[in-house]
Amino acid sequence: MSNLSLSAVVGTSARNLKNSASSDLTSIQSITGRMKLLALNALIEAAHAGEKGAGFSVVAQEVRAVSSEIEQLASSLGLSLSTGIEHLTQAVDRLANEARATRCVDLALNAVELIDRNLYERTCDVRWWATDAAVIACANEPSAAAVAYASERLGVILSAYTVYLDLWLCDTEGRVLANGRPDTYPKVVGSHVGNEPWFRDALTLRSGDDFRAADVRIERQLDGAQVATYCACVRSAHGEEGRPQGILAIHFDWQPQARAIVEGVRLGQSERDRTRVMLLDAKDRVIACSKGQGVLSEVYRLRTEGQQHGHYLNDRGRLVAFHETPGYETYRGLGWRGVIEQQAEG
Repeated sequence: MSNLSLSAVVGTSARNLKNSASSDLTSIQSITGRMKLLALNALIEAAHAGEKGAGFSVVAQEVRAVSSEIEQLASSLGLSLSTGIEHLTQAVDRLANEARATRCVDLALNAVELIDRNLYERTCDVRWWATDAAVIACANEPSAAAVAYASERLGVILSAYTVYLDLWLCDTEGRVLANGRPDTYPKVVGSHVGNEPWFRDALTLRSGDDFRAADVRIERQLDGAQVATYCACVRSAHGEEGRPQGILAIHFDWQPQARAIVEGVRLGQSERDRTRVMLLDAKDRVIACSKGQGVLSEVYRLRTEGQQHGHYLNDRGRLVAFHETPGYETYRGLGWRGVIEQQAEG
């Protein structure tokens, strides 16, 4: 049984106990009331009997005193029990809220871990493909034949790896020499990307073991698709240091992959309707959202207080749970976070 289910059961039991105790105390109070009435009648009859009723009068007085003590005890017990059950109910509510928050933090971690595992593979891909003989030959001597062969090789790669929109081989000046889908994106070859941040960053890579990852963005040359671009240097020998012969850029088809992750978080139907699952980049920009809101346009002001993970209630009384990427294998991540924003039930 989950913590949430257990908390619900305990909470229901506490409420049932409180109702039962209240009913029992009402019965006790009713009985003491009847005892008082009987004692009063007995005193009246004892007074009528005179000296013969003196002993009976003593008994009636004792019954009256006992009923008063029972009434006081019941009242005290009722107050104590009611207070105790109220504290128990509050403790159970706190337990349920903490269990809910902890679960949401775990779900946020799961979401960002899934995307990191996916993107780790992208870093492996770009470094591997940058060592392809056809790619190296084209970067060294971009003749028409070399360009055609490199484009063919990149196309073969794309046919096997459907998570990419296109692969671009660029020279060191930022001119695209070849791409993997020239029929789909015919204007790519010959275009200049030298001013793109991802290209300038890639030129600083020291060896073939290094890579660069760009922020998720809209790439107009790929029909305005959302892409995550990963780059590696093309060198005459893998791992050789010095100036690269070119840059290989691979454009990951971000939107469908990210949407599958945020929409695939394990939520019940009632939770799903009141929950927003998001991925944020290092600048708190929404880069994926289960409800499709604010992607690449909204900055979500997350209050982390310098913590890697945690939760809090926002100004609207909604639970916000978050977890920063822990990275995966040799991929340290980009400072992204998984975030769950959930409205209280009811």
